[in-house]
Amino acid sequence: MPNPEPSPTTEEHMDYDFTSQIGYLLRRAYQRHTEIFQKNAYDPQLTSTQFVTLCALHDNGPSSQTELTRATSIDQGTIRGLITRLEKRHLVELKTAMDDKRKVIVHITDKGEALYQSMLPSALQISELTASGLNQAERVALFFLLKKMTGRNELN
Repeated sequence: MPNPEPSPTTEEHMDYDFTSQIGYLLRRAYQRHTEIFQKNAYDPQLTSTQFVTLCALHDNGPSSQTELTRATSIDQGTIRGLITRLEKRHLVELKTAMDDKRKVIVHITDKGEALYQSMLPSALQISELTASGLNQAERVALFFLLKKMTGRNELN
């Protein structure tokens, strides 16, 4: 059995700069993206997580909350409230599953589909603005590394 790495010395701990750590930098990048989204969204009331949910419903069709959680990577507790807010705006509707009356299926409404279609040009612009400080090679590297970090190693 190999020896474990020695624990850092107290002096090495003193060199720790949280602003240079990956979690901090990812959070700051996400905050910047969220700010860009809110400033440039076709519908300023729509959040990025609500838009992702509409995208998943558009792409995958009617879905259970569990399926939406899997498709969007939004946790179960958050998706529940998000669906409620989308339902209040008449962007989605809830229906009971035909095969299991205990299961609720989320459907995108015509109004939700129209908003999704209207958001697409904004969404593309938001992605462009988020990556605007990067050259083409840096963008390719960033997307490759983010997919790798999230376990999505496919190259598409």
